[in-house]
Amino acid sequence: MIMSKVCERHHRLPRECYRGQITVVFTACILKKRPFFLSNKIVDPNVAMLARALVKNKCIAPVYCFMPEHLHVMIQGQADDSDAWQAMVDFKQRSGYWFWVNCCITRWQKDFYDHIVRKSEDLGAQVRYILENPVRRGLVKHWWEYPFLGAIGCDLGEIIDSLVCF
Repeated sequence: MIMSKVCERHHRLPRECYRGQITVVFTACILKKRPFFLSNKIVDPNVAMLARALVKNKCIAPVYCFMPEHLHVMIQGQADDSDAWQAMVDFKQRSGYWFWVNCCITRWQKDFYDHIVRKSEDLGAQVRYILENPVRRGLVKHWWEYPFLGAIGCDLGEIIDSLVCF
C-alpha cells in the first residue's frame, strides 16, 4: 500500500511581512467554537497575557475584543524590529498553557486568521468592525456596553476620537 504525504497549504505571507511598523488584524478561535470568554475571571488574565506578548514584541493593540468563542485583535508594531506575528504566537502559547492549567478542556484552534492592513486601507473601518462585533452578534445594543473590549498600549478613546466618523 502506497501512503501519500499530506501537505498543508502554506497560506501565510513570509515572516518579514509581519515585522516592523505595520498593522495586522488577527482572529483566533476557540476549538470547536465553544463559548469560553464569558467572564472577567477568564478574560482579565488573557488580556494580561496579551499585554505581555505585545510588550515583548514591541507592539500595541489599538483595539481588541474577546467574543465568547474567539478573539479579534489589531496589533501594531511600534519599532523596526517589532513582530506582530510573534506577538500573536506568544500570546496563544502562553494563554493555551493557562487554559490547560485552569480549564483543561478548552484549547485554541491550531492557527489564526490574519490581515495585514495596507496603508491605502481605512484603519477606522477595521477598528469599527472589531468594536461592532458584539452588536452584530446581538450581545449588546451598543459596542461600548460590551465588557470584553479595549486597547493595550494606547487609549481606546483617543483611537475612536481620531476616526473621522464612527
